[in-house]
Amino acid sequence: MESVHETIVRVSQELKCSPTSRRVAEHLDQLDELRHLRQEFLMPKISDLPPSDLSLVDGSEDCVYFAGNSLGLQPKNAKKYINEELEKWATIGVHGHLKGSRPWAWAEENLEELMAKIVGAKPEEVALMNGLTVNLHLLMLSFYKPTPKRYKILLEDKAFPSDHYAIESQIQLRGLDVADSMLIIKPREGEDTIRTEDIVSVIEREGDSIALVMLSSVQYYTGQLFNMEAITKAGQAKGCFVGFDCAHAVGNAELRLHDWNVDFACWCSYKYVNSGAGGLAGAYIHEKHSHSVKPALMGWWGHNLKTRFLMNNEMDLQPGVNGFRLSNQPILLVCPLQASLEIFNRTSMKDLRRKSVLLTGYLEYLIRHYYTKDPSDPDKPSVHIITPSDPEQRGCQLSLSFSRPIRAVFQELEKRGVACDMREPNVLRVAPVPLYNSFTDVHRFITALGSALSACEDKH
Repeated sequence: MESVHETIVRVSQELKCSPTSRRVAEHLDQLDELRHLRQEFLMPKISDLPPSDLSLVDGSEDCVYFAGNSLGLQPKNAKKYINEELEKWATIGVHGHLKGSRPWAWAEENLEELMAKIVGAKPEEVALMNGLTVNLHLLMLSFYKPTPKRYKILLEDKAFPSDHYAIESQIQLRGLDVADSMLIIKPREGEDTIRTEDIVSVIEREGDSIALVMLSSVQYYTGQLFNMEAITKAGQAKGCFVGFDCAHAVGNAELRLHDWNVDFACWCSYKYVNSGAGGLAGAYIHEKHSHSVKPALMGWWGHNLKTRFLMNNEMDLQPGVNGFRLSNQPILLVCPLQASLEIFNRTSMKDLRRKSVLLTGYLEYLIRHYYTKDPSDPDKPSVHIITPSDPEQRGCQLSLSFSRPIRAVFQELEKRGVACDMREPNVLRVAPVPLYNSFTDVHRFITALGSALSACEDKH
């Protein structure tokens, strides 16, 4: 297969222009078979973004939205679907529970097959419910079963704070010592990311004392995509349960939760799955646990639908993850999720991923071309990409650190109509999302970055 570098060089030769020319980006956009999907989303204009400085940029242009790793764009049908349910509530009231295209009593269940395709699971292994951290707690209550000899939880260094706090509190809930029970794996000295062989090595060495391996699938800070299959295999070989927080992987990386034999996973849906801030989250439990792993906390939505409304207070628990439901889901959160999942259903994660590898690779190529550190010119601004260069070890996000003060760079980018985010202590996260971003967006970002760095230089 042709590498990203080879593709860019080949296209530039065909066009008889420099590999860094905007013409390369425009040509790649013309060849992009997924470009029509951008029209299904509402892309903010530069003038609408609060930090934009309209003396520097044309406010009528679309912004460069590279913040899908934090909050995805709004699908155009989201407002329509929400308004339909508000109208239903206004006109038929309580009958909305059972009537209409999305009856409130089971509306989210109509979407689970679409979500299952995205995470590589069977529909009956997926439930849409609650928020990510709530689901993480519910799952750990059932999968974290410490014994005197096997009581540790393995997690990565700088795990997302909510994951860290959830794990910490689950350990405390069992009356165990947090420092002794949290096994945190770090990158090697001088490295930014954690090697798969180091994770496997820790599991093989410490596995007899590990009750649960609980990692993110894509690390939020570095953008590293962990080898979930290898980690799952290693953990289970030592008798550990293996779970993943897939918040930054769902809709971003190709997942095969069922085939990889992952025990459980959970995720939010407002990043790459575009369901809106605080959107309805997802949970997965492998079908092998359908009858052996039960919820520690129960609610009536975990009761079999056929007998739920007999109201006899005799639990008829649904098998697997469906038994973990607590209550009916907010219909106004189901609507935007439906709007987004329908767009995903017009393509495949395989095709999205193929575009993503080229899109992020193009961004990486341009950053390295312009901003690789030059020992002969120490005053030249440089950018260090801490995300792995291997496409198999990342999603669409690149995490960048700079030779210039990062907050100043971030602010200058925002003035120029770029939406990305900064994470303490020293990383700018940029995520060209294949569902709605273009190669021209990448080229515009690089142009804005050059201008932003120049502005920082002037201030410096």
